[in-house]
Amino acid sequence: MSRFSLSGNLKKGCNTQFGLKRVVGLSTILFVFIIVSSISRADELEDLLSGFEEEAVPTTDKDSEGNIDELLSGFEEDDQSFTLSDDPPEYVFPDWLELSGSLALQSTVNFSQQAPLPGQPDYRGLSMFRGVAELLSDVHQDNWKARVGIAMFYDAAYLLNGQRQFYTDEFLDQYESEVRLNEAYLQADLSPKLDLKIGRQIVVWGKSDNIRVTDILNPLDLRWPGLVDIRFLRLPVTMTKLDYYRGNWNLGGIVIHEPRFNKFPVYNGEFYPFVRAIPEPEEPEVSWSNQQAAMSLSGIFSGWDIAFYAAYVFDKNPYFSDLESGQRQYADVFFGGGAVNYAVGNWLLKGEAAFWDGLRFSTIEEDKQRVDMLVGVDYSGFTETTITLEFANRHLVDFDDRLSQSPDGQKQDWQQFAFRLTRDFLNDTLHFTLLLSSYGIFAGEGGFERFQLEYDLSDNLTLTGGVVLYQSGDFPSFQDAGDNDRLLFEVEYRF
Repeated sequence: MSRFSLSGNLKKGCNTQFGLKRVVGLSTILFVFIIVSSISRADELEDLLSGFEEEAVPTTDKDSEGNIDELLSGFEEDDQSFTLSDDPPEYVFPDWLELSGSLALQSTVNFSQQAPLPGQPDYRGLSMFRGVAELLSDVHQDNWKARVGIAMFYDAAYLLNGQRQFYTDEFLDQYESEVRLNEAYLQADLSPKLDLKIGRQIVVWGKSDNIRVTDILNPLDLRWPGLVDIRFLRLPVTMTKLDYYRGNWNLGGIVIHEPRFNKFPVYNGEFYPFVRAIPEPEEPEVSWSNQQAAMSLSGIFSGWDIAFYAAYVFDKNPYFSDLESGQRQYADVFFGGGAVNYAVGNWLLKGEAAFWDGLRFSTIEEDKQRVDMLVGVDYSGFTETTITLEFANRHLVDFDDRLSQSPDGQKQDWQQFAFRLTRDFLNDTLHFTLLLSSYGIFAGEGGFERFQLEYDLSDNLTLTGGVVLYQSGDFPSFQDAGDNDRLLFEVEYRF
């Protein structure tokens, strides 16, 4: 669906038609305009009549005719009297300020859940009825720019379906309402070749739009799997980013100041992977010793581009450091990888590779290494249509059979597939998306399919409808996902 948020632009030139103050202000402006226009017309009338104060001079009939023609000549011209415009005046923001905002109503209906056990939540029927608001402000002046974005939502489904008493306070804190700071940074051009960016931001690595292999810097919001694309799930992280440009190349250095991790489904929810509540992971505090570092080297050339990455970061997924107590922690790991795109005709070929060192698991004490590979292709040769196919394999080096036991549930190789078909209709106002994402051959390890239609009623208003079908499998996130099939609806207003 369109991103489960509202977006849009409230820029200079936006009409303001609401509010008593705006009505009073408009009336005042019109009143003053009428008075000024009347004064101007009075001056013109005075000039027109000024000649009547002079003594009359006898004239011949011929002269009289000429004077009459001269006097009446003005009435033959087109009427140019002023008329009041029906359009209200426009409010213009300063050139240095841009505001964007959005409002959305999102709803999902679960149609495949079974009746619950006594004392358990009933997941059937209405599972989301959420209002979402976002506001984004950009301030730019000369060679610098500042951005601050906030988002908030409230989900009334738990009140409307009468199930609120079955959920824990922790669940309601994360699923019923939320106010969060999104991107918030200061960006400056230090020189023609050097840029600096400080604050909460999103940095996208890699070439894939559906499977993450090298895109590892920003965590994801995974509380509602399958409902939206990866690009709408990234969570901004506080970091300092320095970019140096030389020719076709860009060298980037990053210091990550804020340890931030994936948001997983919470106990009581339909996507929670464990049979009982597990303590929340112990997150590293924000300190000098927990600073993370990353760097990239990328180049853009005719028909292709390439990038290399390296980072010392925290693994975004926790492991059980103590199985008896259920204590979980995050390991610090080394990451290295690369990505490449090559365009030829209507085809876009892409590949990614990644190496991980220092991965920790629950059933063994030794650190492990993993090699991830991705290949993909985009084809855009059909009218208003794009087809994408991607395949990835994640291989654990020196696999230990103990890793296959719970709670790790690992395999030496995990395969992941993604197929996407997008097509536009009705002069690009109707958008169809089909996304198939699966683990294992033919979703044998779990996955989902999303069918979605978006219709642009106007430049500012979009309606979205669709269905998401889930398959259970051995992959940890999809062990019990098969009963969560749902319809989805959204109305989005951008301003």
